[in-house]
Amino acid sequence: MSFFTIIVFLNNEIFHYIGNIYTNFSGISEKFIVLPHQIKKDMVERAIYTSIKKRFFLKKAILLIGPRQVGKTTLLKQIIKENNPSESLFLNCDEPETLQMLTNVSSTELKNIIGNKKIVLIDEAQRVENVGIALKLIIDNISDIQLIVTASSAFDLRNHLNESLTGRKFEYTLYPFSTAELINATSCLEEKRLLEQRLIYGMYPDVVNNPSDTRKILIELSSSYLFKDILMYKDIRNSEVLMKLLTALSLQLGNEVSYHELGNMIGVKSETIERYIELLEKVFIIFRLQSFSRNLNNELKKSRKIFFYDNGIRNAYIQNYMPLELRTDTGALWENFMVSERKKFIEYNDIYSNTYFWRTHAQQEIDYIEERNGILHAFEFKWNEKRKPKIPNAFADAYPQHEFQSINRTNYLEFIT
Repeated sequence: MSFFTIIVFLNNEIFHYIGNIYTNFSGISEKFIVLPHQIKKDMVERAIYTSIKKRFFLKKAILLIGPRQVGKTTLLKQIIKENNPSESLFLNCDEPETLQMLTNVSSTELKNIIGNKKIVLIDEAQRVENVGIALKLIIDNISDIQLIVTASSAFDLRNHLNESLTGRKFEYTLYPFSTAELINATSCLEEKRLLEQRLIYGMYPDVVNNPSDTRKILIELSSSYLFKDILMYKDIRNSEVLMKLLTALSLQLGNEVSYHELGNMIGVKSETIERYIELLEKVFIIFRLQSFSRNLNNELKKSRKIFFYDNGIRNAYIQNYMPLELRTDTGALWENFMVSERKKFIEYNDIYSNTYFWRTHAQQEIDYIEERNGILHAFEFKWNEKRKPKIPNAFADAYPQHEFQSINRTNYLEFIT
């Protein structure tokens, strides 16, 4: 048996074919597996970086939040590299010495720590007790510096910062790679070719960069790493309930979610379910989409859907990595991918929009709605481009100020890039 790698250049695209040749007495057979082109983290220009740079040295902190392992530290290192490294101070709050140094610190001590540095970067700031006070002291007492702070959890950090840094910060959220970012690093053709890979394994940087180890990486991420901050939070002791809840939410992807039914399924109170879902939102594993309701009596008014920020994490909770042609949840994966990618696109491009889904008790529905400037933009997500959905008459009659579009494999890039 021999191992070989063939790299084919076609229309400026690099396709990697990796396979094994098995030689026996009857001849040679070949088996090829197509894998994505390997992309290094620092090769992908993050969409929010340009916006962040425009706000340097405006006497405000830049707060960068988002889930673990999406590249926040990599982005900080890029900032250091592109500015004068000798004028940058990087403080990692995962290190006990740094944590102790920034806890209950005075403005004089902070001045001594920072010295003559011009850019101060504090990574994983949620670790520091009363971190908002320390950051406020830096902004108010040390001039001509740019403070950049990252955090993987929005538990206490946002509360402390909203109180201490009112009017003193710009806030950004960094997500797993977006389709637009990957297209800029490769090409439209490459991302179209890898669409099924993205739907099944997601867009986390390590997953994209290590296609041969996707399952191992996703297992490590989904097993405990992403909600590590929840388990350190007060009154949260039962990781088994969290795992059961995430599995249940994974199985209900694309459907309305009832806290009462989830509680019965898992064996806890509905209030506990609601609280855990709020915590899972704060560590950026899931997010809620509320139902839209204005005019009709039979509209669902207080319903919600729950989506995952990343398809690969969702599939890891149910351990299903089968190809799309063998799955029964392709439609749900497509909807989750479209909603999460659109969320990245809206936030990275400063588009201000209210987002919903719409459904009636008679099961008329619209997958996704954006409300902007008095106009409702309605979208249906169909994996099969041959399916031509129509907007429900009840919705069209009740909301004449609307636009409608079906999003499928032939036009999805226009929707998310």
